[in-house]
Amino acid sequence: MKTILSLGSTLLIISQELSLVCAQSAPPTMKAMVAHQWGGPEVLKLEHVSVPAPKENEMLIKVFAAGVNSFDATLLTGKYAKTFGTQLPWIPGYDVAGTVEKIGAKVTSFKVGNPVYAFISIPSGGGYAEYALAKENWAALKPATLSFTQAAGVPSVALTAWQSLVAKANVQPGQIVLIQGASGGVGMFAIPIAKVRGAKVFATASTANQDFLKQLGADVAIDYKTQKFEDIAKGVDVVVDGVGGETLKRSYPIVKKGGILVSLVGRVDQAELDKYGIRGLSLEAENNGDQLAEIGKLIDAKKINVVVSETFPLADTAKALQKADTRHARGKIVLKVRDEPK
Repeated sequence: MKTILSLGSTLLIISQELSLVCAQSAPPTMKAMVAHQWGGPEVLKLEHVSVPAPKENEMLIKVFAAGVNSFDATLLTGKYAKTFGTQLPWIPGYDVAGTVEKIGAKVTSFKVGNPVYAFISIPSGGGYAEYALAKENWAALKPATLSFTQAAGVPSVALTAWQSLVAKANVQPGQIVLIQGASGGVGMFAIPIAKVRGAKVFATASTANQDFLKQLGADVAIDYKTQKFEDIAKGVDVVVDGVGGETLKRSYPIVKKGGILVSLVGRVDQAELDKYGIRGLSLEAENNGDQLAEIGKLIDAKKINVVVSETFPLADTAKALQKADTRHARGKIVLKVRDEPK
């Protein structure tokens, strides 16, 4: 009897030790919104997945909030899966704000605990999760005047505006800039960035958003529902078009010779550019931590006001995507992944 009890105790100890070893060797998990098939927002499921490990040039960010963009739902359909090399299972999201949890061996610009925001890889995604990976040169220190929730609404749209107006158009004092579809995320940054550069800004939006355009700093707000922008904005140096379609086609003639048209949602027509003697390009935002740092300085200097129109918990990502996909959200929509530190 004693032998049986002794054997039972030994087996129990061995079992406990094996359980401890397995627990120590098992990778930690996190909550994430995962797509196992392409489709609408409803294909996303809240799951527990392994926390990713940073490579030597990466850092692991503990995500407090993630930005939601109208393009996210398009990516989720799989329409651009081959273009971007996106593979299932996939965690969407590329705008994140949080604190540095771990750093790779070659990361020197950040330390564990630093508050950061980043525009991460679109193909690999990963933003709609409790932890996400970012290369060192994709991130910058979070603007001190912003909460993590506000900061998550900045990266991709602010970089789009910056790269359009500063890197590509090189806007100069006294120039005229027209921002098409200016009440959304890109416009929220494009209008004040153009103003900081000394430009006169015309901006288009619906009737309901006219006052919002003025709050953002637009000199002339144009209601596209009741007005034709070509009757108001003429001899424009720079057009940043976030609408596409007929709006893009109607934008070529109003750009003065030698000016530039930057399209964010459609391909520019070289024949039209040549016809009017203007330059043009189709822009896709690039990851750039240095530019995020410059944008952060403007935010902290109160030159740019970040507007978050609505927030959703991670579990309600589908609702957030549906709202963003209407393209009528004012400012930014953000997922609150976890409670912010106090």
